[in-house]
Amino acid sequence: MNDRAVRRVGVNLLWLVPGEVGGSEEYTVRLLLELAELHPDDVEVVLYVNRQFSAAHPEIASRFTTRVAPLSGSSRILRVFAESTWLAVQALSDRCTLLHHCGGTMPFLRLTPGVLTLHDLQPLANPDRFGFVKGSYIRFVAPRSVRRARTVVCLSEFVANDVVRRVGIERERIRVIPCGVNEPGDAFDHDRLVQLLASFGLTQRPFILYPAITYPHKNHETLVAAFAQIVTTRPELRLVFTGGSGSSDATVTAAIDAYGLANDVVRAGRIPEADLDLLFRAATVVAFPSLYEGFGIPVLEAMSRGCPVVASDVGALPEVIGGAGELVDPLNVAGWANALGDLIDDPARRTVLVRQGFDRAKHFDWTTPAQNLLSLYRENR
Repeated sequence: MNDRAVRRVGVNLLWLVPGEVGGSEEYTVRLLLELAELHPDDVEVVLYVNRQFSAAHPEIASRFTTRVAPLSGSSRILRVFAESTWLAVQALSDRCTLLHHCGGTMPFLRLTPGVLTLHDLQPLANPDRFGFVKGSYIRFVAPRSVRRARTVVCLSEFVANDVVRRVGIERERIRVIPCGVNEPGDAFDHDRLVQLLASFGLTQRPFILYPAITYPHKNHETLVAAFAQIVTTRPELRLVFTGGSGSSDATVTAAIDAYGLANDVVRAGRIPEADLDLLFRAATVVAFPSLYEGFGIPVLEAMSRGCPVVASDVGALPEVIGGAGELVDPLNVAGWANALGDLIDDPARRTVLVRQGFDRAKHFDWTTPAQNLLSLYRENR
């Protein structure tokens, strides 16, 4: 094909440090994988990544033309500087006609028109949950990035409405492209599940699962407090935390110790996706007490794997769950203890929620978001 007929779109992933950005990484990676499956003959996507991303996600880098910046990604200052220098020049050299900035901000120096993905506006809504430097930077840059973007991509109506309210742009400039969910595989590795449960001391034990990095807004402490009430009458029950260590990790550990739950709470850390899939299938219930979510991929994954969900009644979580789970005030410890305890003791109710969750999850696939993103690339000429 004549190169002039192909529209080149650059995707800025310099911000994406594997293992540190939570659901933003999962959304971006899965959307790109699905985009690659579409094989468009009129759009060529060029990825601009840091060295850590390239090493952690070779399955992405191998599917697209990929430029690796001369930085590891560990330094935020260097990443921001590289976006206004290396990225600007490289995208111009590659003759990109559009740059998609997937990390919620756009660089100060832009030589190419941009589309922006904004996962949420939590630094504006809850500035106390962020360090001074990071919070101040995002509060300064994010609204300006939103105003200068040709189109803003949000993952939920909740975030789209929040952007209109806080930044003041027209709703017509926002495109909602939600997450999808990977279909559960037909093969079920029973032997691996047995091994996994044994390694965590969960063999023949009911357990509550919370998959989340220990960031302040993930609100692990409320769940620990609620679990302390539940376990007094259900000593066989366990609480399982998966996900990497965030800035509240020490606080979570202190809460566990304060309630004397060191032997009842399993800290699994970051585990392979296949192992988390098995834990979703084996858990009695998934709890998601987050104080703020722009989407909430884990609740969707839980429902698609046949696990009932109890989640906070804030942010985008009610929108995603759509009535297929229990909702609780995120700071109501007694409410969490009652909701989880009642569900654990009521297998019939769990069966109803499992069926409703399966039905709800069917509304979310990755093909439609990828097609919508491709259409967005074609429209922004």
